[in-house]
Amino acid sequence: MSASVNSVVVNPDSKSGRNQAQPTAANKNYRGFVAGVFSGIAKLSGPYISKSKQSFSVQSYSRTYLAIAFNCANDDMADHKHMLGSLTFYRRILKDNVFSSPFLRGAALRPTGMAVTTEPRLPAFGHGIAGIMAGWTVSFIAAPIEHIKARLQIQYSVDKSKRLYSGPIDCCTKILRAHGFHGIYHGLAATLLFRSFFFFWWGSYDILTKLLSNHTALSAPAINFWAGGLSAQVFWITSYPSDVVKQRIMTDPLGGNLGDGNRRFFRWKDAAKEIWQRDGVRGYWRGFLPCFMRAFPANATALVAFEAVMRALPE
Repeated sequence: MSASVNSVVVNPDSKSGRNQAQPTAANKNYRGFVAGVFSGIAKLSGPYISKSKQSFSVQSYSRTYLAIAFNCANDDMADHKHMLGSLTFYRRILKDNVFSSPFLRGAALRPTGMAVTTEPRLPAFGHGIAGIMAGWTVSFIAAPIEHIKARLQIQYSVDKSKRLYSGPIDCCTKILRAHGFHGIYHGLAATLLFRSFFFFWWGSYDILTKLLSNHTALSAPAINFWAGGLSAQVFWITSYPSDVVKQRIMTDPLGGNLGDGNRRFFRWKDAAKEIWQRDGVRGYWRGFLPCFMRAFPANATALVAFEAVMRALPE
């Protein structure tokens, strides 16, 4: 697999780069951000599948799920660039400063049955922790964007003059005037919780990458494709209910001078409880199938592009 420590790609422990020279400090991070841009472009192939979720918008209660259709895989290129760039950065920090300890490396590797070597390597647990850190980092960029998008996407009046917001700038301006920056960042805590599930995405990506590298004859791009697609599906299986709750919070009226209605959810558990009372367990999984179907091709393509650019860029 191409993602070796020596080539500074997404998975730094693969065997494909063992004979390459160690990178210097000057080239540690920029490639992750540049490759993330190309990965985001590749991922734009997915939204057409996710838009099929509009079929769940027949009833007013279900309209909030339409917002999930456009947010479920974070198509924004800037978001993807910062996510993968920060992921690469945190993996290196953890590898060089935390899991370089033989004791910690052994504690992380022994439960997996893998041999503890003297060569520093980042275990799957470390990849998962880096995923959480990257998710939290990008949340401060993504949360306000997703919040504005969600509010615009649930405006269904045919007469545009009857809509509360005429566009993203108008939406942002009105929320700022009525509620300040706190209003713009409405749903940040729910976003941080949702993106904590990046632990399962990037931890499973590392595990799948190693399994495919060690037990198949697949090429590096093929390994990137299958590991990227399958790990994304692991992520959505574990995180989807929290995304549903997040979108309910982001589309809840803010109230006050904004004039959009009365606020219903003051805490995360209030939104989760309301979904349970209305639809039970099924409410947390409404619209899951289109998102799950989209996750594999969109993220498999994105990871292939990311790893290819990482291999191509000079150190």
